[in-house]
Amino acid sequence: MTVDHIAAQQAALHALYRAHVAPGTRYALVDFPDHANVGDSAIWLGEVTLLRALTGRDPDYVSTWHDFDEAAFRRACPEGVLFLHGGGNLGDIWPHHQRFRETILATIRDRPVVQLPQSIQFDVPAEADRFATLVADHPDFALYVRDARSLDFAHRHFACETRLAPDSAYALGPQTRATADCALLMLLRTDDERLGYAPPDSGQATVVDWLEDDPDLPPGSDPAARTAQAANRVARGLRLLSRGRVLVTDRLHGHILADLLDLPHVVLDNTYGKLAAYVAAWPAAAAMECATSPAQALHLAERRSESR
Repeated sequence: MTVDHIAAQQAALHALYRAHVAPGTRYALVDFPDHANVGDSAIWLGEVTLLRALTGRDPDYVSTWHDFDEAAFRRACPEGVLFLHGGGNLGDIWPHHQRFRETILATIRDRPVVQLPQSIQFDVPAEADRFATLVADHPDFALYVRDARSLDFAHRHFACETRLAPDSAYALGPQTRATADCALLMLLRTDDERLGYAPPDSGQATVVDWLEDDPDLPPGSDPAARTAQAANRVARGLRLLSRGRVLVTDRLHGHILADLLDLPHVVLDNTYGKLAAYVAAWPAAAAMECATSPAQALHLAERRSESR
């Protein structure tokens, strides 16, 4: 396996985070993904991995979008950076995360606020304008985005420092793949970003999503518990992906974790082109191909399987 492209994305991430923290820096990390989607937990685990490595400490404060307590945040983290969790929810598809982000910009104005790498998708211009006003009013906001389309949108709409950066899950580095138990695994979205692909009629395909937690998920809401929950979800996702000798997926982190596993895979896109945009910005290993339909994806996957 060649890890050059993984190392390049890790180097870019280290440069991003080093611009905001140093050994001993206090910080908060908010918008913890308190749900079963493995991809968001992979991002969180990568964020914590990088921040620990650079600061030598855990977050002073963490929260979800629905349990942020400003007084508790200020007691736990009286100084330092507030980081907003990265992902694919900057826009109006997932409004609860966006409203939380807007609340942070409106209320936390006495310190740097850093939005970790996101994909941007606004379908309603008024929603983008609302966010743009909050961005312009904030005295110290930095925005990182994961693809050129998002970067262009941000440069046209938002008056803040905006830079291109990889997804933070790449901080996890190469992973070990378990033994496969099926020829073809199809990890297909069942949420609001799905294009509605109908899985091909193929007796060799096992079709799954990753939106159910293990029953032994660690409890708690402090920083250590949240990291343990994210690690549990990522481990579940890696086990799931390892089941297939070849993967077809329309989930960005299906692609990213398959890349870290050196798992041959074929990528389909989501509703707004998130996967194609990311792959264009950050090329993956030769073990990945792109398809525009389930039938083409199945053909490419079968060819991958036969070549192995």
